[in-house]
Amino acid sequence: MPDSKLISPVPAHLPEQRVTRLVEPIRNFLQVEAMSGVVLLAATVVALFLANSAWAESYLTFWNTPVGVRIGSLEIAHSLRHVVNDGLMTLFFFVVGLEIKRELLLGELKDLRVAALPVAAALGGMLVPAGLYLSLQLGEPGESGWGVVMATDIAFVVGCLAVLGDRVPRSLRVFVLSLAIIDDIGAILVIAIGYTANLDLVALGLGVFGVASILSLRYLGVRSIVIYYLAGILTWLAVFASGVHPTIVGVVLGLLTPAYAWVGSYRFQAITHRVNVYLRGESAAGAEADTQDHHGLLHTVAVAARETLSPLERLETALHPWVAFGIMPVFAFANAGIPVTAAGFSNPLVLAVIAGLVLGKPIGIVAASWTAVRLGIATRPDELRWSVIAAAGALSGIGFTMALFIAGLALDEGLLTAAKLGILVASFVSAVIGLALLIVFLGRGQTATHQS
Repeated sequence: MPDSKLISPVPAHLPEQRVTRLVEPIRNFLQVEAMSGVVLLAATVVALFLANSAWAESYLTFWNTPVGVRIGSLEIAHSLRHVVNDGLMTLFFFVVGLEIKRELLLGELKDLRVAALPVAAALGGMLVPAGLYLSLQLGEPGESGWGVVMATDIAFVVGCLAVLGDRVPRSLRVFVLSLAIIDDIGAILVIAIGYTANLDLVALGLGVFGVASILSLRYLGVRSIVIYYLAGILTWLAVFASGVHPTIVGVVLGLLTPAYAWVGSYRFQAITHRVNVYLRGESAAGAEADTQDHHGLLHTVAVAARETLSPLERLETALHPWVAFGIMPVFAFANAGIPVTAAGFSNPLVLAVIAGLVLGKPIGIVAASWTAVRLGIATRPDELRWSVIAAAGALSGIGFTMALFIAGLALDEGLLTAAKLGILVASFVSAVIGLALLIVFLGRGQTATHQS
């Protein structure tokens, strides 16, 4: 007869550890997505303070510190800022790739009728700002920076929407987040196509071979994450040597990550039932299994528990806090520190960036959305009024992370400071205008609903 202790009711969760009481508040903080915008803003403010203080030279010298690896005659050395922008940001783009695939296969963008409106809005929100920028910089040294004004920063936009709380209708949240995701796709294409020079076809071929190898590993059913990490690193090195910006590898690998679980819920239930039978001493043979069977059974349960989540969901959950609260703030701290002077605002490049983000974004988003609805391509939810779309368009002028990243690729050092100043000013103005308009228009909408 089985031991009664084995079949007595027990808590259906793991035992509590003392360290949990210390870690839990931090975990809760990290789970609040809007908090990543707060951390990002804090890193930006500190960078700006240091760049305009007595420690400015030390700040700039630190990020220009050369770091690298040397193996025999082979040496790879770059500045610390370069390591952040090309290395750490690959993980950022990997998570972006995961988010894009999730939205396309499992999220709001899988429904063409729902996706049509944010797709149209995003296209307008990329083309009009770029056109407005070029109209002001055509033939000027900053002409190549047209891609700077095309992107929207998800972290800051989500943070602004979180400030409004329950007043933000679900349709608006879906519209803005979908728009930002599509913006990211556009920005990735801009980086891959518009800002690639000195292409090495042999190295690029090795990069393509690396991607094909990863697809082959998937086809063969290889589940080891370590093998995929090694293959991804080798692919990154090949693409880095090719002249294509290596962060594109992150996006590609994110899009290749499986979005469906290997072990279904029914199979998992069957496995756990088998374990339950074993633990109660009711094995089919009527005798206790040996140690080897015991370990094998527990190993099966461990693998099944892990594989009931898709690799996409598992990796996005694991990496998102590190990217949002680690990599993005470090990137902002490394790139947002610029000297701010009154004379800097007179630079035409600053005005072109501000015009593209502050004016071009809302104009492009509203115009393209209206056209898509008018032509019957897209449908607009009743609660998503045109005034609210205009406010969301203004909020989408927050370019920041992706805009700073593209500026670093598109412009030389002499123009980069001006572009960064324009990005920071435009993002701040867009946030203020967008929030103010949303507060006014969402308030009016609620008033009208109560009166009706």
